[in-house]
Amino acid sequence: MANINQSQAARPWEKSFQKLLEPVDEFIHDEASGGILLMVCAILAMVMANTGLASLYESVLHTRLTIDLGNYTISHTIHHWINDGLMALFFFVVGLEIKREVLVGELADFRQAVLPIAAAMGGAIVPALFFFGINSSGDAANGWAIPMATDIAFALGVLILLGNRVPKALLGMLLAIAIVDDLIAVLIIAFFYTSTIVWGALLLVGLSFALLICFNFLGIRSPLPYLIVGAVMWLAMMESGVHATLAGVLTAVTIPAKSKSLAPMFSQQIRKLLDRFDKIHESDKGIMDNTEQQVVLRGMENNVRLLESPLQRLEHGLHIWVAFFVLPIFALANAGIPIEFSSLPQTLSHPVTLGIIVGLVIGKFIGISLTSFLVIKSGISRLPEGVSYHHIGGLALLAGIGFTMSIFIGELAYSTQETYLLYAKTGVIIASLLAGVIGASWLYLAGNKSA
Repeated sequence: MANINQSQAARPWEKSFQKLLEPVDEFIHDEASGGILLMVCAILAMVMANTGLASLYESVLHTRLTIDLGNYTISHTIHHWINDGLMALFFFVVGLEIKREVLVGELADFRQAVLPIAAAMGGAIVPALFFFGINSSGDAANGWAIPMATDIAFALGVLILLGNRVPKALLGMLLAIAIVDDLIAVLIIAFFYTSTIVWGALLLVGLSFALLICFNFLGIRSPLPYLIVGAVMWLAMMESGVHATLAGVLTAVTIPAKSKSLAPMFSQQIRKLLDRFDKIHESDKGIMDNTEQQVVLRGMENNVRLLESPLQRLEHGLHIWVAFFVLPIFALANAGIPIEFSSLPQTLSHPVTLGIIVGLVIGKFIGISLTSFLVIKSGISRLPEGVSYHHIGGLALLAGIGFTMSIFIGELAYSTQETYLLYAKTGVIIASLLAGVIGASWLYLAGNKSA
């Protein structure tokens, strides 16, 4: 009884603490919040790179971290660990999203999938052609894939902030386009930004992937074996010459997506357990004192796990970590561009900077809008319910926000050309800002017309 009274006495404090946590909880679970935090970290990186903190910022990023495993030693800078290590988790979640969309999402039905697939391909090819038209020779041409990418966190954040002015179906279409866009980016990184191949390490990658497929075939549902073998694959991928983040996508593809239980069976079992839970309840005992109720609770938990697929569970659990830790850290490490105002006109007029701005802002708009129009007019697919050509135009502009993936590809394309990398990052940030502002304004006006 004393324990119960103490618990009741603590409740006012608990309620006060909960009131303090509610705004934080709402922020974390708001889809737009990830884009807002990403923007804040990008601005913070820019501030650090252009103030007295610049030397500290650079020294932290170039500090080496070494892992010594007996005869095997891995030593990289913090910047490299972020781009090759943390971003592997981002690509793992991207892989889970791709698999889910293909199985049950916007890409599961052929007629429904044709429009976002075609739009994404148009939105990738046309910007690359624009960039290559401006940078057709020399080392600068290596960045042709930079304007092909779309940053889903930023673009989705802008759409959500517009609220009822955009139809819900437009969110689904943007997600589908971004998923296909990410898949294209993954293939480009694998085939075009791999310099040398270490075949022994690549063989280990293949064996790891085969083992993961066997896990899936054998019905292993615990995430731990997949993550352990996935980590081995990541290490092998680092040594192979292929970008290590692709290990995240390959691991995600093998994660089981089927439920082990059926909904009617789940419902029946849960009802039985709830009846049992009520029967064994003792009013003078809490759940910690009632061993039988604890057993029933574990039974409920097991039934939930059987109904929910490992893919669903991992995607849901890791989404917050990627949105609120991995991508903000990536922005902090990669968006810090030192601005020399005396040479700013030269930077803005450089072909690399211009190619990226034109590719992301104009190329994405033309590629997505034109391809969507042709696919719809051909009768192969149709516009989602409530979506007009005005909305497609606004979405095409927002797709020009290329921040995360564009900077990531830029790091690969210009890994040995610091000046070009500076121009590329400048172009990505300016283009993303322009695309965001113009796209949001366009959709705001389209929302007025719809109303």
